[in-house]
Amino acid sequence: MSPERFLHPVTPVPRPPEGDLRATVERLAARPPGGPRAAELVADRLRELGVAARVEEEPVRVPLARPASWPAAVAALAGAAGRRAGLPGAAPAPRTISNVVAGVGDGTARRTLVVMARHDAAPGPVARPPWWPVVAGPALLVAGAVARLPFARRAGAALGAARARTRPAGPDAGDGAGDGLGGVVALTALAASLARRPPAGLRVILFSAGSEGARGFARRHFPNLARDSTWFLALGAVGEGGLALLDADGAFRRERYDPDFGDLVARCALEQGIAVERGRRARAGTGGAVPLRHGYRTVCLVSADEGERVPRRRAGRVDYGCVADAARLTEAVARALAACRGI
Repeated sequence: MSPERFLHPVTPVPRPPEGDLRATVERLAARPPGGPRAAELVADRLRELGVAARVEEEPVRVPLARPASWPAAVAALAGAAGRRAGLPGAAPAPRTISNVVAGVGDGTARRTLVVMARHDAAPGPVARPPWWPVVAGPALLVAGAVARLPFARRAGAALGAARARTRPAGPDAGDGAGDGLGGVVALTALAASLARRPPAGLRVILFSAGSEGARGFARRHFPNLARDSTWFLALGAVGEGGLALLDADGAFRRERYDPDFGDLVARCALEQGIAVERGRRARAGTGGAVPLRHGYRTVCLVSADEGERVPRRRAGRVDYGCVADAARLTEAVARALAACRGI
């Protein structure tokens, strides 16, 4: 699926009205005390835009099957040891997470595009959790146990507890959609445009994930999504600066996003006059890593300014131009997939 096979350029996609984007931001960025959860806010906004949406509750499960998860599992044990030692730790994780799923386009089409965003992060100017305690904590804990060094065991337990404290408690950790707010707003703008003018020959699934919600979505929906006719486009934190396509994901083992699908996205960006950087790599796993590991053709779109420390997006700080470009580009990709019968 090289750009050269995209022979029929997509008609220029209209820019989402900034007033609509602002209305969505104001709705999702905060809620009154005792108000609806972030997932319910997202689902309500989609329904207001004419799209049938539902909230899916998924049980929380700790993934231990993959070797890459073993350090995280040991770090969790280190955090538990730290709490037993009297060190401060994290609050218990919720037993379920809430995903929002909606559909637009041709429900009978063979080809499917899944557009992903995340509504799980808590608002407020906090830094992303560092990845190195996942390795250092278990290493110190094991070394201290083998060498019988109490200070090493306590240091490892403290790192495990600190890592646990920096992780979001779950989809309702904050009042509304947080770090992924830009992606969720772009998702709603895409939903509104596709509801007005559905693409023929393509089913579009709109998916806003709670904390670790991509795994719950995988368990529920992947058995019904064929790998040879399904594409995933993940919208990361796209509310600041320009746009960038990630080439790879992962702190320990690099997992490359689909280069051919990335070429198609880049071609759509060129035809829509949207600047998109390439060659970026994410250290922390994104939601797009889940379908990628399951063999689906996947790309991830993020802010070009995204780094190790990213402030949570507030209503007054969202770059509406960046969000609008993300929505326009995603719609162009959807219409390209619908038009290109040879893909």
